[in-house]
Amino acid sequence: MNRYPLWKYLTVVVALIIGLLYTLPNFFGEAPAVQIAPAKSTVKVDISMLSQVEGLLRDNGIETTGTFFEQNGPTGTVRARFETTDVQLRAKDLIERSLNPNPNDPSYTVALNLLSASPSWLTAIGANPMYLGLDLRGGVHFLLQVDMRGALTGRYDTISNEIRSVLREARIPVAGAERSDLSVVASFNTEADRDAAISELRRSLPDLSFSATGQSANLYTIRGELSEQAITAVQTNALRQNITTLHNRINELGVAEPIIQQQGTDRIIVQLPGVQDVAKAKEILGRTATLEIRMVEDSPSATAALNAGTVPFGLERFEDTDGRPLLLRRQVILTGENLQDAQPGRDQQTQQATVNLSLDAKGARIFRDITRDNIGRRMAIVLFEQGKGQVVTAPVIRSEIPGGQVQISGSMNAQEAADIALLLRAGSLAAPMEIIEERTIGPSLGADNIKKGFDSTLYGFIAIAVFMVLYYRLFGVFSTLGLTFNVLLLLAALSMLQATLTLPGIAAIALTLGMAIDANVLINERIREELRTGHSPQQAINLGFERAWGTILDSNLTTLIVGIALLAFGTGPIRGFAVVHVIGILTSMFSSIVGVRAMVNLWYGSRRKLQSISIGQVWKPKD
Repeated sequence: MNRYPLWKYLTVVVALIIGLLYTLPNFFGEAPAVQIAPAKSTVKVDISMLSQVEGLLRDNGIETTGTFFEQNGPTGTVRARFETTDVQLRAKDLIERSLNPNPNDPSYTVALNLLSASPSWLTAIGANPMYLGLDLRGGVHFLLQVDMRGALTGRYDTISNEIRSVLREARIPVAGAERSDLSVVASFNTEADRDAAISELRRSLPDLSFSATGQSANLYTIRGELSEQAITAVQTNALRQNITTLHNRINELGVAEPIIQQQGTDRIIVQLPGVQDVAKAKEILGRTATLEIRMVEDSPSATAALNAGTVPFGLERFEDTDGRPLLLRRQVILTGENLQDAQPGRDQQTQQATVNLSLDAKGARIFRDITRDNIGRRMAIVLFEQGKGQVVTAPVIRSEIPGGQVQISGSMNAQEAADIALLLRAGSLAAPMEIIEERTIGPSLGADNIKKGFDSTLYGFIAIAVFMVLYYRLFGVFSTLGLTFNVLLLLAALSMLQATLTLPGIAAIALTLGMAIDANVLINERIREELRTGHSPQQAINLGFERAWGTILDSNLTTLIVGIALLAFGTGPIRGFAVVHVIGILTSMFSSIVGVRAMVNLWYGSRRKLQSISIGQVWKPKD
């Protein structure tokens, strides 16, 4: 009656072992570390860097407690862990001097960080501690202001190119079309051309309002301005694209669980837990880049000027990834705003590695015109980082490219194609940003928060355990052990999911303890009730668990619905609370129903002539 089959006992044992193994890393704490990551998009950190850092530290007598290499897509990160912060600082200075001989143009970011101090055998089986939020671990908090005027300026620059393309297709002569502050002005030689242009542009560009502005210098001009709805759309898209770009860049640098979210209509919050070096954190944010497509000037006169070390008027000098100089026209054809996607691929005919770009409708139209008019010439894709531009690739235009699907091929392998696709996909900011607020939360404050949260949960657990043991005797002991089992499963689940624990999360753990013991109270009281009605102890145990199950399921299910609602609609601390709350409900049901029942069955299930059980005083009903 009260005996589990062997597989159920094994299930509980396996769950207990997994809970112990994956909870254990959270008790080892963190050790000071140094992190090496690329400071430029065109610089790589691979497994050879790990050997180089290990040799450098060994030759200078600096001991580590572990070195690690982590690959995130094509971007790698090397981390070295040390015993003390003094050794950490010595190692950081040494690595910085060795890898960045020119401090004004660093190729690598060497930053102070914290790593788990778990033994290597735990790390080898994938047992890692939970991420700690900014309030527990310390770190840096930035508030970034997005330059919405800059976003609109870039949009109007693109619109001026679109106007020229539309009028050229309609065969309407135009003397010029340029951006003028937050508008675009087009000039025409005749009044008839101006009127025809207004009609055509209103039809082709419905997001703009065009009006004639009069005549000056024998030219007839019109002014175009975006509608309020279009301005809002530009600003919203700029904010979203910047958030996506920040996610891609920071995640690839290995910062554990950064928080990047919108605040208001033009601000972005960035929180980097565990990063104590504010200067390096700014450097991480500074890696965000903007993307431009320009034409290469390969004329004999330009080449001669480049060889002579001069740059002709209207051109700019850049270098490609191999350090070769190029002269590019100043006119920007397309920006990252027009790029929807970039993926590596292969040419179906030649099987060469390629980069496949997808442009939006406006970008596709501009690109079609540019490629049609410049067959045989080179076009450069330039990535700007920290104010410095570098040519990622400069392919030759072979034919007109309609439809917005662009294939770039050349002397590149599959890995280089993947790298270029990543740069193009994640490297563009739709609008400039600046840091308007920064805060550093020290590790001592985070440690204090952890201590207070841990103490409050521990004292609550002890109070519950004392009450249960005094009130329910041996069944109270079973309930307390089941509660411990629940905490192990909850912490193990959070660690396996690599969830971020914050102060609200600790509050959710404390709440889970209180709610989890409720199921054991229901079971124990139901067993008492069955004993009062005259059932034998074995029958009372069986009926108590079975009849309490329905009540436990209903109560936990209604609570789970609320938790899922918080998870779906909440943000920030509320979402962190909800994650722990939902997982805690699931683990508490398993530990209360299966775990505690397994212990009760082991203790009492084999006793055929059981006369009484230790569940506290039982009042029998009076006749």
